[in-house]
Amino acid sequence: MIKHIFTDMDGTLLNSCGELSPVTRQVVRQSQIPVTLVSARAPLEMANAIKQLGLTAPQIAFNGGMIFYPGQPQALQCHFIPRDASTVILSRLKRDFPSVSVSCYDQDNWYAAQVDSGILHEQALTHQTPIIVGVPLAELAETRQLLKIMVIIDDSAMMASLQRVLVTADLPVSIKRSGQAYLEITSKLAIKSQGIAYLLNQTALSAVDAAAFGDGHNDLPMLRMVGMPIVMGNAPAEIQAIGRYVTKTNDEDGVAYGMTHFLI
Repeated sequence: MIKHIFTDMDGTLLNSCGELSPVTRQVVRQSQIPVTLVSARAPLEMANAIKQLGLTAPQIAFNGGMIFYPGQPQALQCHFIPRDASTVILSRLKRDFPSVSVSCYDQDNWYAAQVDSGILHEQALTHQTPIIVGVPLAELAETRQLLKIMVIIDDSAMMASLQRVLVTADLPVSIKRSGQAYLEITSKLAIKSQGIAYLLNQTALSAVDAAAFGDGHNDLPMLRMVGMPIVMGNAPAEIQAIGRYVTKTNDEDGVAYGMTHFLI
């Protein structure tokens, strides 16, 4: 019997407009099983969904970089990007890839050097507005404990090149693709499966007691961690291949369908 549900947000729980459908809200609210959002998003970008769904269980942000209770300022766990790594990455991005959209997050805020097309796209999805800083982001990183650096590129060749540069730099960070246009850099300890393992241990549950919904490559550790991996119908074929079930797409209330058809 499933005793805890973990779900990704973008491309999974949320539809293509970045919103919760009425059906999804109803099914999650009526569920007797605790639900934890496991997202690359920051807590401020998760807050509206948490409120709409009435969630009270601990939540996982920054791909496992932060675990927190809704409404409580003190996090249960935080894995920050090492400060030296943050400054190196942000300096290299500005120098070698000046045209890409780069922003970063600490525990409470989203920062950008300027508003560009990537920032506007992210604003439309999350309904958040970044703090525009008057200094290079690498300089900001010298005085902040960052939890995520986010790169948005609508160019697959440039994305591949940028990813290669960062990987070969051999820095103590995790570099994950999220969808086609996002590259998210977090602490090496920020892994969705690590966050799930922490919460399962806290509640004395085993992996077989948990289900997870996901759609992307950064969801693979989470999906492999649980006893009931359920993959979205909009996920790539290689992600669908590791699911016990493939549910409907995120625009067809796939999480709600999976909860009512596969977790009974």
